[in-house]
Amino acid sequence: MTTKKNKMKRPRAYAELTKDTRYAGTYEVLVPVPDRVKPHRVSSQFPTQKSAEDWIHSEEGEQAIDEILEKAGVKGRR
Repeated sequence: MTTKKNKMKRPRAYAELTKDTRYAGTYEVLVPVPDRVKPHRVSSQFPTQKSAEDWIHSEEGEQAIDEILEKAGVKGRR
């Protein structure tokens, strides 16, 4: 009997409505980090979910997410 390889990848960064009442109605980007209960929050607020998701896929966003994962000890996100 052969064992099956785990094909699941690490969760990707996502945009969610902020829970901080000071920034009510805005969106923030959260980056899941292995061995951490809460996802890491990127320190930017976005007016819409689309603008937050666009930022995730922009060059600036990819660099910021890669830096967060690198600090957490994760090699590449791809």
